Amino acid sequence: MYEDINPLPRLLMGPGPINADPRVLRAMSAQLLGQFDPQFRMYMRETMALYRDIFETKHEWTFVIDGTARSAIETVMVSVIEPSDRVVVASFGRFGQLKVEIAKRCGADVRVIEAPWGTVFAPEQIEAAIKQHQPKLLAICQGDTSTTMLQPLDQIGAICRKHGVLLQVDATASIGGAALPVDAWQIDCVTGGLQKCLAGPSGAAPITLSDRMAEVIRKRRHIEEGLRPKDYVPGAGRVIASNYFDLAMIMDYWSDKALNHHTEATSMLYASRECARIYLQEGRPSILKRHAVASGALVAGIEAMGLKVYGDKAHKMPNVTGIYIPDGVNGDRVRACMLNDFNIEIGTSFGPLHGKIWRIGTMGYNARKDCVLVTLGALETALSAEGHRVARGAAVDAALAIHRSAERAG
Repeated sequence: MYEDINPLPRLLMGPGPINADPRVLRAMSAQLLGQFDPQFRMYMRETMALYRDIFETKHEWTFVIDGTARSAIETVMVSVIEPSDRVVVASFGRFGQLKVEIAKRCGADVRVIEAPWGTVFAPEQIEAAIKQHQPKLLAICQGDTSTTMLQPLDQIGAICRKHGVLLQVDATASIGGAALPVDAWQIDCVTGGLQKCLAGPSGAAPITLSDRMAEVIRKRRHIEEGLRPKDYVPGAGRVIASNYFDLAMIMDYWSDKALNHHTEATSMLYASRECARIYLQEGRPSILKRHAVASGALVAGIEAMGLKVYGDKAHKMPNVTGIYIPDGVNGDRVRACMLNDFNIEIGTSFGPLHGKIWRIGTMGYNARKDCVLVTLGALETALSAEGHRVARGAAVDAALAIHRSAERAG
């Protein structure tokens, strides 16, 4: 017989997931309800309202997809893209490559523009690609944890509107930790996840859709047999290829029609609602500052150790930091030491960066002074055990100075 689930209490300081806020875990333990219970429908409506505030939008179609952040990316693509539709993916890391993969599976004519890993795109590069390829959809990350870069988006939405292109933003790794005013930046669709800056578990994906993107989806609206009302008229467009990821049916499910589609993941709905409630209770300015301070403290500590931060620091994500592994140091042994001796997890990386950098996350519930200081102390010890000389105590002192300065500033 297996033992009960009782994992060691790890401090998750990688690029995500991170430790969930205890209040979110408590909310998830609430008793289950039926998906059409009036109480539950009220929680669904409250969740929609809360995420409109998170996304800074008035979009009616703002809700949560049952699935990880990737499920929301795929839901949008399979519901918007029809075979041979042209899609431009602006890729500056592993998760741009993911969107290429999904778009191709949807039958899109995919055109890829790439920025070297560790850099981002200038608006002029995006506009040039749109003019050249004339796509239906532009897909781009805001923050790509594989490279730890944050793509500026404040001009991209206007460029897309100017050329009649839909804009899909993957904010899985940045939602809640970086500014993302959806309406002000004219973004048609943003998808996210709970497991990073929103301090929750993986398994639910907030999403918001503009009216013009919702109109494209509605043209493909079909209702399953057995649920169709007598006055049902199908959409003029092609039936969406996925049943589970059919956004038109999911929109009907979240609407006042409450048209049956799937059995809502009750505990994840509770988690989604609580993540947003906690975020808005603390307040966006406070949370963005907390992430910025934690990131700045980590960088100060890393550099005080004599290590080098990866990539273009001017466009570094405020919640994930890449660190070059010093020559002669076995990066995997350092990570194993931190995990086995300190119960702290930090991340490796993908593709061309595998074995070259570590990635440390300071986000959500873990964007705290104690988490940063403990992680730096453990990294220092693990490096010393590998024979790498560091100035003992310098990293913690440098990070603590950043936090104390921020505390004095208020």
